[in-house]
Amino acid sequence: MPSKCILILLDGLGDRAYVDLGGKTPLQAAETPNFDRLASLGCNGLFHGKRQGLALPSENAHFALFGYRDEEFPGRGILEALGAGIPVSPDDVAFLAHFVSVTEKNNTLILRKDRPKATTEEIDQILKGITIHESDGLKVYFVQTHGLDGVVLMKGGASPHVTDSDPLQEGMPFIEIQPLDSNRADLKAQTTSRILKEFLRDCYSRLKCHQVNLKRQMENKIPINALATHRPGRLRDVDHFYQRWGLRGLSISSGLIFWGLSAFLGIEFLKQRDSSDPGKDLADRIRIALSNVGDFDFIHVHTKTPDSAAHTKNPCLKRDVIESLDRGLGSVLNTLLEDPELLLVITSDHSTPSAGPLIHSGEPVPITTVGQGIRRDDVERFDEITCAGGALGFVTGSDFMPMILNFLDRAKLRGLMDTPEDQAYWPGHRTPFALK
Repeated sequence: MPSKCILILLDGLGDRAYVDLGGKTPLQAAETPNFDRLASLGCNGLFHGKRQGLALPSENAHFALFGYRDEEFPGRGILEALGAGIPVSPDDVAFLAHFVSVTEKNNTLILRKDRPKATTEEIDQILKGITIHESDGLKVYFVQTHGLDGVVLMKGGASPHVTDSDPLQEGMPFIEIQPLDSNRADLKAQTTSRILKEFLRDCYSRLKCHQVNLKRQMENKIPINALATHRPGRLRDVDHFYQRWGLRGLSISSGLIFWGLSAFLGIEFLKQRDSSDPGKDLADRIRIALSNVGDFDFIHVHTKTPDSAAHTKNPCLKRDVIESLDRGLGSVLNTLLEDPELLLVITSDHSTPSAGPLIHSGEPVPITTVGQGIRRDDVERFDEITCAGGALGFVTGSDFMPMILNFLDRAKLRGLMDTPEDQAYWPGHRTPFALK
């Protein structure tokens, strides 16, 4: 059996069927001889981080896939901060945030445009117009991560248990910030809601008459006049990936969220940048993975490009991106298959529809596992429909890491206790028997 795992994670790969593609999904419609070759060599099925129908963001899907429970999840905002290298303390709350364009109507703000186009100079001036807000012992401020994106940090003992302000849909009103039902009587949540609302109102007040927006108005451009927040988070204590699974982990990925998640879970990571060639990027990352298999047991190779293509709401573009990824895989596939110590897993984190209002959707995604000793089924194509008939069945997030340990001959027989703590993997870090 293999001793090392390379997980090739194609973000947002799953999709729905479209008339423009002859009633097929983008993956079904794509020419993918290399993904299909892997499917024909391995054991296939469907994967969902939780259960069918739940639309998961990448961070929650990956968190489940890496073998962690919902109650251990720290929140997207804090992961974004960690990924950007922003110093955070245990009592800080971080909100995912970005600048938007809004209009006033009936005593509220209506989202007009999410992330309006802006020059670097305009963004710099906008940022200078936002000041630190302090009240009731809480300190609130915005930290840029890239362009119009960033995090709102609240220091001084805030609560993450409050609602979003970002409606996510253009034409919809901003959401009133309130404590969650489970924390409605919590004074910290009440104070956090009030102070964050004060900060966002102050941002709007400053930006609506900012010189940048006055100039944009003269140029018939929409203003950049509000800050929207969602998915707050705070640090938690969790087992590191190696402690929980006995595997040395590495992530080869682009994007703050994956760097932040890796930092939170104690997974080492190598930062990558996306180019205009998805296939080349994937091939380069797989080569980096191959050069690191001597030092790591579990290597996560990630590409965001199927998800990004789906967000353009163009199924044909997503099909083309998938074909590019397949060509990239083809350039390194023989090398991957030559190593008998490698377990290859190819899957996605969630489905991203290429049409309609949803950001992500709840359909499961295909998964294939290839390696020495792994059962081979009759599946010959890698897609959402064909893989459903594979011998792997339906794999959930809680199944995934135990499945990996099993394929690596690291599964512990239930009832064995080779260490004081009942760890999931075998052998554990044992203490030798002492004669004296």
